[in-house]
Amino acid sequence: MSIDSTVLTTPTGPLSILVGPDGDVRAAGFTSDPAALLPLVHPTLRAPLRQRGDLGPVSAAVTSYLDGDLAAIDAVPVRQVTGGEFMAHAWQVLRAVPPGTPVTYTGYAALAGRPPAVRAAAAACARNAVALFVPCHRVLRTDGSLGGYRWGLDVKTWLLGHERRLTAS
Repeated sequence: MSIDSTVLTTPTGPLSILVGPDGDVRAAGFTSDPAALLPLVHPTLRAPLRQRGDLGPVSAAVTSYLDGDLAAIDAVPVRQVTGGEFMAHAWQVLRAVPPGTPVTYTGYAALAGRPPAVRAAAAACARNAVALFVPCHRVLRTDGSLGGYRWGLDVKTWLLGHERRLTAS
């Protein structure tokens, strides 16, 4: 078994993607080094990387998203393993947050069904290995400021601006 990897060019820099043998995204992040993503993949899902120029429907979905079809990434299957039920549920909930309508960590915890679990919601964002596909960039601090983002605030700013521009028209 191996994990296919590619690096796509985006307006905010390179996006590396790791895809398992079933076509599920196991990791994605704004880096030019796919191997740097492997530690984010749960040990039970890791395998040697195999470089590919194109990941078929996954690459096509990212291209469509960048071209303006913000829903294109929604149907891409992802696979993350965690030790807790809440985190897995929170990642599913995050995929339902519409582009152009970011939520606060407090709002995200409420959407996940546990309003007092703001720190757990923040942890779900921090441990998310499949950036863009599980759009943790759509979560803001309670005061509306950006907060953190594993791939840099410049990337988060670009993604939010891209989605806002396309949903405002």
